[in-house]
Amino acid sequence: MNPVTRQSREPAGVRASEVLAASPAAQFDAPLSASDADDLVHGLYREHAVTLVRMAKLLLRDQESAEDAVQDAFLGLYRALDRLTDQHDLMPYLRAAVINRCRSVLRTRRRAMLRPLQHEPDVSSPESAAMAAEERRAVLDAVSRLPRRAREVLVLRYYLGLTDEQVATTLAVSRGTVSSTASRAIAALGKALKEDL
Repeated sequence: MNPVTRQSREPAGVRASEVLAASPAAQFDAPLSASDADDLVHGLYREHAVTLVRMAKLLLRDQESAEDAVQDAFLGLYRALDRLTDQHDLMPYLRAAVINRCRSVLRTRRRAMLRPLQHEPDVSSPESAAMAAEERRAVLDAVSRLPRRAREVLVLRYYLGLTDEQVATTLAVSRGTVSSTASRAIAALGKALKEDL
């Protein structure tokens, strides 16, 4: 299923919450029909895909990989929809799915970095051209050097504006872990930026 290709058939302004509210299945906790599942996932895609891609890009530093991670997360949601117990609040599932896909991409990149290069890679990229401001580049570089969980907490907390409880749910950790991780990450960022600037 490709939510993007269905966009032209979708009535303007349809939201995922409206699909669930209008669905007879939602009233009786019965499995969603294929059509309702299509509409639900497509509505969520229209409402949240851009934000999720931006979140993934902050973690991956690559637009195409971020878009792929989000598309894979929505495909995974569509396939797992009938097995999910809470179909009324799917955003924690989607955010966690995107984060997991970002982790997988980063693991693959780390393995690739261990292999010897056969040729010299092209150093210019759209990302480096877009990030012309030195201060912004320094911040992003400092964030990228943080441990994985610290990066994820900062992106979810400060970029998406999630509460500590929502971050804890997304990452499957305690609320205290989120608070302490964020505090340590900010302190580490401050120290790194003083050294870099």
